[in-house]
Amino acid sequence: MSRDVREELAEKIAGEVTLSDDPGATLKKWRTDFEIAQTDLAEALSVSPSVVSDYESGRRDNPGIQIVSRMVETLLAVDKQRGGEHIRRYSRVLSAGFDSAVVLDLREYAANIPLDRYYSKIGATELAGGDRDTIAGHTIINSIEAIRRLSSDEFYTLYGESTNRALVFTNVTRGESPLVALRVVKPTPHAVILHGLEPDDVWEYAPDLARIDGFSLAVTDIELDELLERHQSLP
Repeated sequence: MSRDVREELAEKIAGEVTLSDDPGATLKKWRTDFEIAQTDLAEALSVSPSVVSDYESGRRDNPGIQIVSRMVETLLAVDKQRGGEHIRRYSRVLSAGFDSAVVLDLREYAANIPLDRYYSKIGATELAGGDRDTIAGHTIINSIEAIRRLSSDEFYTLYGESTNRALVFTNVTRGESPLVALRVVKPTPHAVILHGLEPDDVWEYAPDLARIDGFSLAVTDIELDELLERHQSLP
């Protein structure tokens, strides 16, 4: 990862914390997103765990920019020491020009992998078969944030440039919005996965729309953290 991308990530996190109505909660969100325990962050900062807890809970006054910057740099440093998995995930998203609140992960694979192997890896159940049986990457999208934040052109860029890959939509209720949005985007992805749903929860017309447009449709209901972790271990 280039220094510029790391700096951009640090600035993004610090900006979110500083501008938040509840900076402590935002700090906690990023710490938990990076899967760093309070005790581990406190040790890296050379403070007691209660100090970190007090900032996150709001028991201490809102942290100033110097404290926020130090915490953010420490989060990144700890992740780098552990292999940099979360830094790489966020940097891929930022490098592609998307907000990490919209795109949770984005990755290209070294080679095509069979779709049935991918589904087995993420615990997915296929509801409709598609015209193609391999993928070469994935994009994990927060469907609600995509609706809130993206313009029509950004929608097209995000969906339309994701062809030989899987689009995974989180934060869905029945799947109407992503399936309808994909109707106006060509070409379509090889696969669409609706996260957090059982097969019976899916919009009744979703499988038919998938068949019409020729992509595979599947669901998975594993926890979001587990979903992201399993995608990280794909080749």
